Amino acid sequence: MEGKPEEKKGVLGKLKDAVEDKEHQIEVLGTFVRLGVVVWSGFIITMNYVEIPMFKKSGNSDITFVASVFTGALATFGLTTGNKNGNGKPSTVDCPMAKKKET
Repeated sequence: MEGKPEEKKGVLGKLKDAVEDKEHQIEVLGTFVRLGVVVWSGFIITMNYVEIPMFKKSGNSDITFVASVFTGALATFGLTTGNKNGNGKPSTVDCPMAKKKET
């Protein structure tokens, strides 16, 4: 008897076989999507500050939207990017612009 050749499965096929519960599959896929958004937005933010040889920067670009997407995606994992010290109170910032606003 000739055996049927085994079909090659992609990433989604392997995920479906590994996780039988439909809700758990969606949860795992959602985690991968959120992780992809964090990696993508982190890459865009990093590229704004890194100079690549033989690649001319187009000037000063505004990354406010990408930074907010990055912060929001990190928050879904329970991570925050705020300035707080150990006791939960905002930390004091020692910079000239912060002192200028106080006066």
